[in-house]
Amino acid sequence: MIDISESVMQFLLALIVVGPLLGAAAALLPAPPGLKGKSPDQAVLRHGVTVTGAILVAAIVLALGFDHAQPSKMQASTDITWIPALDVRIHLGVDGISLPLLVLTALLTFLCALHSYFKMPSGPSPKAFVALLLVLESGTLATFAVLDLVLFFLAFEMVLIPMYFLIARWGGEGRQAAAWKFILFTLLGSVVMLLGLLLIGVKAGTFDMVALATDNGRGLTTSVQVIAVLAIGIGLAVKTPMWPLHSWLPDAHTAAPTVGSVLLAGVLLKMGTYGFVRIILPVAPDGMRLFAPYLAALAVVGIIYGSLACLALAKTGGKGDLKRLIAYSSVGHMGFVLLGIATMTPTGVNGALFANIAHGLITGLLFFLVGAVKDRYGTADLDTLAGATGAALYGRAPRLGALLAFAAVASLGLPGLAGFWGEMLALFGAFEPAEGLSRPAFLTFTAIGAFGTLLTAAYLLVVVRRVCMGGPRPTGESPIADVQGYEFAAWTPLVALTVLAGLWPAVLLGLTDPAVQQLLAGGKQ
Repeated sequence: MIDISESVMQFLLALIVVGPLLGAAAALLPAPPGLKGKSPDQAVLRHGVTVTGAILVAAIVLALGFDHAQPSKMQASTDITWIPALDVRIHLGVDGISLPLLVLTALLTFLCALHSYFKMPSGPSPKAFVALLLVLESGTLATFAVLDLVLFFLAFEMVLIPMYFLIARWGGEGRQAAAWKFILFTLLGSVVMLLGLLLIGVKAGTFDMVALATDNGRGLTTSVQVIAVLAIGIGLAVKTPMWPLHSWLPDAHTAAPTVGSVLLAGVLLKMGTYGFVRIILPVAPDGMRLFAPYLAALAVVGIIYGSLACLALAKTGGKGDLKRLIAYSSVGHMGFVLLGIATMTPTGVNGALFANIAHGLITGLLFFLVGAVKDRYGTADLDTLAGATGAALYGRAPRLGALLAFAAVASLGLPGLAGFWGEMLALFGAFEPAEGLSRPAFLTFTAIGAFGTLLTAAYLLVVVRRVCMGGPRPTGESPIADVQGYEFAAWTPLVALTVLAGLWPAVLLGLTDPAVQQLLAGGKQ
């Protein structure tokens, strides 16, 4: 690691949050004549790659300068009064919980910008596309960096409009309905969440998340905590998404362009679970303890429901869309994250945070791959892909087939890859939940969750068999292109990090564990 002064760290974090917004404004301006290249469209797409690349470099430098000996300490902190009358502050900071999510967001957005430079989704002007992508990045990064409840809400909402337009203007069939469903669900959830956040701020006398976490709910009555957890939890659960508030997700993923699906699954879903860990667990522990069994129950229902929905889509004659199937798989995977959080134990919460990162890497890769298959075949319908001609990717595009199989086995939790550790730790946490929680109930949830891992393996292996395996290419059928250079560049980091996190989980757990221990202990070790 490198030694960087606190003032430079503060600047880097501020740049990471504000830089994409400045880049979005610049994207809407006319390109200088010398930078236009072949066309203004190419220039603005190159601008998107440059800005997201610069933010990724800043995030990596921030990670290298982070004091890994004190991951529970808020670092690169900026604390400036913004609205004195309400004591709302521009308070930024990063610790072992938020740092991996910042880097993941910066990485995925850069890879999406790189992918779009070579394969721009069909739709209106690239200027608007790049600007929306950068606003989306800024809102997501801000969500993970801010330490004030009002700022958290503003950042949380900031991502809705750009994602709505990315789906509605650059999406596929059914994009308008899917975009409206996405925005309505998330806005309604957010209204309820705002009431809960305001209740905490008013009753505790501060919106500062660090002060609230250190107080550990001692300044809030149990009834206030219960109401706050219910209100905030509904808003976060919609974004996660938790069954039964998930129905916007499959439609949004199916209609979204490839990069929209990657960012929606890889980053936006994490904002909900991050809110549970950063706000609900430390700020309202008594309220969380009351609702934890219900959260765990809904989580395991989501695991089973998501897996059964995927099995129904994967079967022959099910008319399943591959993008829709991966979307339903996210409902199951995020169920493990919620189960880990509901245990209220360091083991479970660490598992949830690990599963968050693993899901971002693996599902991001899966959506890239499914987008590539759809581009080549003109469809993501499983029955069509596995029809009489058969996709048989192993034989026709061996690298693409191998990558799809790799991503599928990583998603099903194969030991040695990133998907394994988070789900295992979440189940371990449920096996021995926090004091005050019903152990028999959580043992039941553990058993149901473990069964869900078998169902997950079943549907993903069915997908691999149907899409990747098959006979030789029929005579006269034109070959399909294997992995292109730009695709290789966009996907390789995700493959490498999936393997690294699987083989060396201590890299991530060493960051999150001290921060989680302190968070659950109310700011005291």
